[in-house]
Amino acid sequence: MSETSTSGGYVRRLRPWDAAMIVVGGIIGGGIFLNPYVVAMRTSSGLSLLLMWIGAGLLTLIGALCYAELGARRPHAGGSYVYLREAFGPLAGFLFGWSMLLVIYSGSTAAVATIFASYAASLFGLPASAATPLAIGALVFVALINLFGLRLGAQVQNLFTLLKLLAVAVLVVCGLFLAGVSGHGMLATDPQTADVGFMGAALPVLFAYSGFTYLNNLAGEVSEPQRTLPRALFIGMLLVIAAYALVNLAYLAVLGHAGLAASRAPAADVMQRVFGTAGAKLIAVGVAISALGFCNITLVAGARVLQVMGEDGLFFRSVARLHPKHRTPNVALLLLSGWAIVLVWSGSYGQLLDYATFGDWLACAFGVGTLFWYRRREGDQASFRVPGYPLLPLIFIATIGLVMVQSLRTSPLNTGIGLLIMAAGIPVYLVWRRLFSRVTS
Repeated sequence: MSETSTSGGYVRRLRPWDAAMIVVGGIIGGGIFLNPYVVAMRTSSGLSLLLMWIGAGLLTLIGALCYAELGARRPHAGGSYVYLREAFGPLAGFLFGWSMLLVIYSGSTAAVATIFASYAASLFGLPASAATPLAIGALVFVALINLFGLRLGAQVQNLFTLLKLLAVAVLVVCGLFLAGVSGHGMLATDPQTADVGFMGAALPVLFAYSGFTYLNNLAGEVSEPQRTLPRALFIGMLLVIAAYALVNLAYLAVLGHAGLAASRAPAADVMQRVFGTAGAKLIAVGVAISALGFCNITLVAGARVLQVMGEDGLFFRSVARLHPKHRTPNVALLLLSGWAIVLVWSGSYGQLLDYATFGDWLACAFGVGTLFWYRRREGDQASFRVPGYPLLPLIFIATIGLVMVQSLRTSPLNTGIGLLIMAAGIPVYLVWRRLFSRVTS
């Protein structure tokens, strides 16, 4: 691995392969194994369901291309926080970091740790009461791994990602070739469900695609970032879109649209059809590993944001410290992990999902919006430029905006609480500025 030091104190140890695995691992968590039934209930046919997953993937690919340009322009740790701070001022950056710590990254981590715990408990025949301790133990485990340097963390993450891709491949092969079904009519209309349109079905799909921005948070540790970031984001997104489309085809081939809408664990149902109870247990292992890998990336990426905030004077100075040997933001990592553990104790999966998904995609839309500021201020001089500018970024922002409005309409309580948490950062920021004068302008 290349180990060129950066101005922020990080070491560029992530190779192109590591970066691509972070993109894939940061997106594929538990959503593709759980959420398809929700999408099936909100679509009218197998074809519309499949188009929903592909369409949302292409939308996410647009966002990833925009973030590829942003990362090429600012190949430093911090990601969206840096872009928002530079384009809209320190308040915008602070609100992102505040929301990330309290809701977005911590909520996603806690929700997916809960998925890991439920599958692990089922796999080993443990009582439901064991889920919370298992989720907390998983978060402690991934935090400890990353206290000892990004090299070890990247190696473990690569293993997690390869295993989750193996689980996806096994699921696809079993569903499409070994289940003994012809797949005839799997794209047909299902009269038992109603098509609520793209906006109504989009939120659970977008949750499954969230996480494509995590690599940008680690840009300060990516070797040759101007080349590596765009390639990793593009290749990683194509892999995820293909994986999601094939998995949904496998679900439809075995269960049909109506069966998928009725299944709360479609991956387990497909595998059980082929291998019985052993198949269900096998995919449970895959889901648990996938969830664990997602938690690993989220904590690592979020810790870098907190560390940069500490450097800027927008957070505690102790959080800005890097370990003198491993060059990792251990204080920030422990803080984010600790808050995620608190959320595991305090909130249900549904609430955490709504908080995290709404806040994450809202932040993505604003992050893509900073691209217009960079283009106006710095022109087209960048090693990578998003194609179709300004149309593609505008399509991304407008679509996400409509989905956010729909989310407020369908789930006003949880999304409203998420917005209130974000808005509460404004007085906190004003008090912080009064108490601590050294704030980056």
